[in-house]
Amino acid sequence: MIENLPRKIIHLDMDAFYASVEQRDNPELRGKPVAVGGARERGVVAAASYEARQFGVRSAMPSTTALRKCPALVFVPPRFHVYKEVSRQIRAIFAEYTPLIEPVSLDEAYLDVTHNLKELASATQIAREIRAKIFEQTQLTASAGISYNKFLAKVASDYRKPNGQFVVRPEQGPDFVAGLAVGKFHGVGPVTAARMNQLGIFTGADLREQSAGFLHQQFGKAGHYYYAIARAEDHRPVVADRQRKSVGSETTFAQDLTEFPDLLVGLRPSIEEVWDFCQRTGILGRTITLKVKFADFQQITRSRSSPGPIPSLAVLERSCRELVEGLFPLAKGVRLLGVSLSNLSTGQAVAGPAAAGKQLTLSF
Repeated sequence: MIENLPRKIIHLDMDAFYASVEQRDNPELRGKPVAVGGARERGVVAAASYEARQFGVRSAMPSTTALRKCPALVFVPPRFHVYKEVSRQIRAIFAEYTPLIEPVSLDEAYLDVTHNLKELASATQIAREIRAKIFEQTQLTASAGISYNKFLAKVASDYRKPNGQFVVRPEQGPDFVAGLAVGKFHGVGPVTAARMNQLGIFTGADLREQSAGFLHQQFGKAGHYYYAIARAEDHRPVVADRQRKSVGSETTFAQDLTEFPDLLVGLRPSIEEVWDFCQRTGILGRTITLKVKFADFQQITRSRSSPGPIPSLAVLERSCRELVEGLFPLAKGVRLLGVSLSNLSTGQAVAGPAAAGKQLTLSF
């Protein structure tokens, strides 16, 4: 029966997306090691070109570390409004083939093309066409992984980067997973991989030898996921239009802040960015969360909820101010502040000033 046929899932991942956009728009950057982010002492690399990656520069790396690895590194400030517009172009191409599109971020998404709008039998052909259209319309390259579940499609998309694609067919899945190092598994981070190595688990084959009970004992609920993917099983569907759970913005400061007025000033851009989102979308939230990272990297959050949606920028500001007041007296400096809204619902936002130039964190 058709219901029992394997799904056809594509994971599309843009190649060094932010950096590639900058190199596309500025010919002087082409062929050079480029990092999108801040070059200041507290800066972080948001994205690195492939030229920079050859020196070991990676996203989320402190800028000072990146410069030590590559002294010729060129830093470019991010232009998120441009990346978002290009992302919209790319998703419009996806929509020509399937309505089942699950965005993961601006530069990657899962597509279920089992039943597609072009009525093409080959997911490989669909991925090839999509990648060609992306290049034609944006002059950017994308890589694709094609398989019968999301886990394998995600792993496969890394196999022919940049500007390539790789297929894992149903009959290949178990053997493909068996030969993978556990550190290559999507959902297994460096800490978990190290823990697995300590337990003698180095490959998918090693992981498959473990019982479900043992993995649950060692890794909690995630153990069930590891048990399944070790057998190349992943039944998660591609879910379009997932409900947004929160919206937030945060800022890392060049110097640690210790005074109450300075913290309020530092938090203000994030407050305005979150409220600007509410204005533009009509989405409001009942719960305000203040995120604080101290100089020693300890991180805490403080939240408060109201019976109804936060109605105005003034109310959001007042609540954030009171949450900041609750931090005092401070025992140590603050290096990062952020604010987020959750328990979201559609409502009418009251007008207020907008902010630009900061990135929103959208959680799903």
